[in-house]
Amino acid sequence: MTEGTVREWRADGIHGVVHEPAGAPVATAVLAHGAGSNCDAAILVAVATELADRGVLTARIDLPFRQARPKGPPNRAGAAADRAGIAAAVRALDARGPVIVGGHSYGGRQASMLLAEDPDIADALLALSYPLHPPTKPDTLRTEHFPGIAAPTVIVHGSRDPFATGDELREHTTRIGGAVTIVTIEAAGHDLAPARKPTARLTADAVMTALLAND
Repeated sequence: MTEGTVREWRADGIHGVVHEPAGAPVATAVLAHGAGSNCDAAILVAVATELADRGVLTARIDLPFRQARPKGPPNRAGAAADRAGIAAAVRALDARGPVIVGGHSYGGRQASMLLAEDPDIADALLALSYPLHPPTKPDTLRTEHFPGIAAPTVIVHGSRDPFATGDELREHTTRIGGAVTIVTIEAAGHDLAPARKPTARLTADAVMTALLAND
């Protein structure tokens, strides 16, 4: 199989890495990182590589808060700017086919909120380790925007993730308007263990089946 290319991507206010498939793209994905990481997070690299192997043009991006400083968590006041950064990347990328937005933890959450705010920004959502609630605080739910998500959604979840149990995800994602597919990575935590588990393969399988099968 002919391999695609991986290149650094810089544009106005955008920094990331683009994985281009060998042939014509069947879809386009923009993935953002978690609160403590950047676009080189192992889970993003693994998933982007696997998606590109399946024909999906995939960009993993640094959110604006990470571009502003190399370390440290995001500021709640900057969340809207981070969502705007995802939207800017979608618009700046030469998108082909259906568009998927998503990412890991905080990045996936912001992508989900963006899709609820602007349903036209993308055709599907891919949330890796969606942080349904803070650890040990199951009543502090991050689900207010779920009814506004009309697009098909894939959530990839580690069975040992303290940010949500499988039962909690199945209960609360019923509020999402689009069809939801939950992929469980057994014995994986919040990082989804991409080096030890078939996380990237199972994620790409779900994307191709649940998000792109009808396109």
